[in-house]
Amino acid sequence: MLALDQLWQKLVAFGGSDSFEERSERTDCSYATSCDLSPETVEYVTHLLGEAGGTMMLYQTALTHRSFVQNPATSEPVESNQRLEFLGDSVLGLLISDYLFRNYPASAEGELSSTRAKIVNSRSLASFARTLALGNHIILGESPDHQNIRSSESALADAFESLIGAIYLDKGLQKAYDFVIRHIIEHVNFNSIVAAEHNYKSRLIEYTQSHHLPPPVYTVLAEAGAEHAKTFTVTVTCNEQLLGTGSARRKKDAEQLAAREAMERLDEQHASEK
Repeated sequence: MLALDQLWQKLVAFGGSDSFEERSERTDCSYATSCDLSPETVEYVTHLLGEAGGTMMLYQTALTHRSFVQNPATSEPVESNQRLEFLGDSVLGLLISDYLFRNYPASAEGELSSTRAKIVNSRSLASFARTLALGNHIILGESPDHQNIRSSESALADAFESLIGAIYLDKGLQKAYDFVIRHIIEHVNFNSIVAAEHNYKSRLIEYTQSHHLPPPVYTVLAEAGAEHAKTFTVTVTCNEQLLGTGSARRKKDAEQLAAREAMERLDEQHASEK
């Protein structure tokens, strides 16, 4: 991650000669002059970081819902977390891409992209945010709908990405990566998200069921090689139509590859019909 952090800082600095710290300071709450986070939220942020935050105004902005911007009770205009959410989305995409690239060397580009999309979509991010009870600390404007906003998928996902953006600006890319490791990659749902994405046989069954088709049928087409190093070639059909073929040392792996080819073919067919 050190090399990644250095590369990212070079990219950030490319647009000018200001230091990384000076850029972070200018990205602080543009209008507010003091940090109004409650002691409970300051303690909460400290717990999430594992240390005290440096520029607490960044975290206040990260937690400020757009409903608060027009709050008549405030004495000065404030900035919502929408800009930080934009930054956090990019930082998170980079970090998840880096993790998947390093830890799934056998996965092709399409698989990696699809897996990343499953991890960083609003539903998954809201799930991660709920684990952290992040909704309890979102700063809202005057509204009778507070509870619904605090539990809404979009508000939680936006706040989660904004928090990552704030950590990146305040502490750097390595601290943001540490946060992603603790609260996404080590999350109980992470492996199930990845497994679901890569279990093509399950996806193919779901597809056939949703389209009221008979279940897919896997057939060993050929076996080649010595007994201790056989290669199995398997086909998968549905309604007697060939959907995919896969070859591997294990029958189960060959079936997965056949199902993968089938899903890619069906996805392409579905896209062309739109």
